[in-house]
Amino acid sequence: MILGKVTGSIVSTRKQENLIGSKFMVVEPLEKNKEKFIAVDMIGAGIGETVLVATGSAARVGCGMNEAPIDAAIVGIVDEGQEGVIK
Repeated sequence: MILGKVTGSIVSTRKQENLIGSKFMVVEPLEKNKEKFIAVDMIGAGIGETVLVATGSAARVGCGMNEAPIDAAIVGIVDEGQEGVIK
C-alpha cells in the first residue's frame, strides 16, 4: 500500500471498455524520491487529499474490476495519521 497526495486529474475520452466511467488521478507518493503515477479513483478523492493506494492485483480486486487493466487504485482517503508520517 502506498501513502500519497492527489496532485491532479487525468481526462481520457477514449479508453479500454472496462475503464469506461472510471476517474483517474495523479498521485505523488509521500515517500521521498518516488515518481508520480496515475491511479483509478473509485471513491471520490479530490486534489490535495492524502490517499491510500493499492497496487498490482490488489488494485483490481480492491475496486472490483478484476478484468480491467489497472495497476493502481485509490482505496482510502486519510482523515488523520501518525504525526511525522503525514505532512
